[in-house]
Amino acid sequence: MISRPGPTECFVYITLPGTTEPVTAARFELATGRTGAPLGRLVYGKSYLERRDAVPFDPIELKLISRVYETTMMNGVFGALRDATPDSWGRRVIERHLGRAVLSELDYLLNSPDDRAGALSFGLGQKPPAPKRKFNQTIVLAKLQAIADAIVNDEELPDDPEVTQAGELLLEGTSMGGARPKAVVEDDEGLWIAKFNRSDDKWNHARIEHAMLVLAQACGLTTAESKVVSVGARDVLLIRRFDREKTDAGYQRARMVSALTLLRTEDSAQLRDKWSYILLVEELRRVSSEPKKDAMELFRRMCFNALISNTDDHPRNHAIIAKERDWSLSPAYDLMPVPQVSLERRDLAMICGDQGRVANARNLLSQSARFLVHDDDAGSVVDAMKDRVKGTWYETARRAGVSEKDCARIAGAFAYPGFDLEQIQPVEGLG
Repeated sequence: MISRPGPTECFVYITLPGTTEPVTAARFELATGRTGAPLGRLVYGKSYLERRDAVPFDPIELKLISRVYETTMMNGVFGALRDATPDSWGRRVIERHLGRAVLSELDYLLNSPDDRAGALSFGLGQKPPAPKRKFNQTIVLAKLQAIADAIVNDEELPDDPEVTQAGELLLEGTSMGGARPKAVVEDDEGLWIAKFNRSDDKWNHARIEHAMLVLAQACGLTTAESKVVSVGARDVLLIRRFDREKTDAGYQRARMVSALTLLRTEDSAQLRDKWSYILLVEELRRVSSEPKKDAMELFRRMCFNALISNTDDHPRNHAIIAKERDWSLSPAYDLMPVPQVSLERRDLAMICGDQGRVANARNLLSQSARFLVHDDDAGSVVDAMKDRVKGTWYETARRAGVSEKDCARIAGAFAYPGFDLEQIQPVEGLG
């Protein structure tokens, strides 16, 4: 694999609310700044700004005005654009597809699928291409699983025309985030993200993630719709695309940006002090059309993550969406228990109270007012959720098809003893 120079600018298209065809909205350039670091520039098109139905790409940074926006964060890629680029699994697929190991951020933008997360897409032509209508059907899940296995193991794909075609379409899903193998598939109901188990998994991820989504619903959370299908001896988790709506004319698309963008931060450890539920709820209250409802939902989500030891609750695993003009918190997704050795202290990926990231009840309650929840109500929410998780996780998992062996492996994740620990030390810099 070799590195080759690629394009330095592209057009940004958007599928507007209530429509199924993209329109040209902006031009994006990735240049080199004075310090040598990547510098991104974006300007909305005049004709787009003149549209009565025009909407901004995000609710915080890229306002609908005539100006040149610039950023040096995230290698020069604006948050709203970054959220439409692939994460680690998608990048791996694209690199293999193109036969190149070194790509620019613009390469990833242009080579990730049209059916990426949210309503944005990218291209080199001023006129947007027609949206793709062809998706892998659920009946080819076995072939997609085989392709995913080959990519994980760095193996050659079988010399089979059907496998080759499916491999091309495996790119449809590379922008959905996360490191696990996945693809977008279609059935009569619409589009789903197919998440595949890996041969080196310690337990059946598909069954357990589905069980956690069911358990979260029982705890009062709004979650993505999910189901598990069996393909031969393998299970595949299907997550309904909540940023798509199937119509006779095609798929309507919702705008979608991650909490990482809402917090104006990056993936790097140096900026992890901005990974905070406390800061996130403040931003959410500013942009949400129903701030009290969404703030309470985020509080419940934070508590649930602590109670199942979901330490992968980083800002990319939270998002806001806009099906029309207004923004709201997206359904919960990517919920997975992570058993740990410690019985006294466990940390979330994001700050959740005065004690920082410590996942105990006292810490979760310490900043409940920021979530517009009264102290007594917050305590009741935490107590009821703890009882529900502790008392029903096993039954929920078994009903979802999780084996006894896998239940034993994840049992230590739920309502761990230290969750009720009283001692707390304040942490500065919560915002």
